[in-house]
Amino acid sequence: MDEALLRSLTPGVLGVLVRRGADFAAAEDAVQDALVEAIRVWPADPPRDAKGWLVTVAWRKFLDATRADAARRRREDLVEEEPPPGPASDADDTLQLYFLCAHPSLTPSSAVALTLRAVGGLTTRQIARAYLVPEATMAQRISRAKRTVAGARFDRPGDVATVLRVLYLVFNEGYSGDVDLAAEAIRLTRQLAAAVDHPEVAGLLALMLLHHARRAARTAPDGSLVPLAEQDRGRWDTGAIAEGIGILQTALARDRLGEFQAQAAVAALHADAPTAEETDWVQIVEWYDELTRLTDSPVVRLNRAVAVGEADGPRAGLAALAELDASLPRHTAVAAYLHERDGDPVTAARLYAEAAHKASDLAERDHLTRQAARLNSRRPA
Repeated sequence: MDEALLRSLTPGVLGVLVRRGADFAAAEDAVQDALVEAIRVWPADPPRDAKGWLVTVAWRKFLDATRADAARRRREDLVEEEPPPGPASDADDTLQLYFLCAHPSLTPSSAVALTLRAVGGLTTRQIARAYLVPEATMAQRISRAKRTVAGARFDRPGDVATVLRVLYLVFNEGYSGDVDLAAEAIRLTRQLAAAVDHPEVAGLLALMLLHHARRAARTAPDGSLVPLAEQDRGRWDTGAIAEGIGILQTALARDRLGEFQAQAAVAALHADAPTAEETDWVQIVEWYDELTRLTDSPVVRLNRAVAVGEADGPRAGLAALAELDASLPRHTAVAAYLHERDGDPVTAARLYAEAAHKASDLAERDHLTRQAARLNSRRPA
């Protein structure tokens, strides 16, 4: 069973049901039931038109649920609208679904969580990790969002800012998580940039391209992480870097600075440096100052502490780090790095081991474990 194929078809099937009158929550349940049926049936009897099969089965599942619900008074009308047999339309409804999920009746955070779960294909655990909240808390947030939009009219899509936030988190999960969604996020952001003239849309596209350009160099042949400073810059995609910097420069020229433009500026400074030693850390600190002003995000402040440590020395970085909550994800790993830079390998090794224990990502855990082992191997017997 090709689970990647099922995941790629899900947004289009969901879009067909919503356009034909199904409320979002019921449509999502019907599509999930159709996916279960596909997993059961397809190995022995694969369909010639996978999307058409899913649309037909999902629609029938929706109608079955509708008939069982006395409150659905329009069931006879919906039966007449059953899609005809034959190949399904190849229209891409994914971006439209992103806007529909960003419904005005939802808070931005709830809209983002619902879209990531229903359209982006992320698990509740992955979404909780992105929001730095417990999985149970995120599950409740998504359930409330589903109840809120159940039966709501979808003729008032949400705003661009919420859709950008969703695309950014989908890209991050694809870029650094265990679901490959980065390329899909870039494709959708290109579509959005073509349809909406907004500097932050351009800023997000530039940010994605600049990060994605380094992807081939991020892991070694054995799958282990390669830190930015140690990456083979000859493996970076110079075409994507040039495109990203060009898009960013055009957006910045409009003098409407936003979070994604500032993040892209940091990525551009990394991409523009011929070597790690030639990175302009002073400018990067300045851009993190702008990001702090725009977002007041603890993650931004954590990244700023690293940049300060590079620009002004590890003691300055540790001082900046001391102002942050020690429970922040990757706080311990940053402390380990800065202590190593400051010439304290004993403390650094202990902190690397502690950070490895806290890491949820396997590749990151292995990298931190190796860092601790490297320092411990240098200690006298």
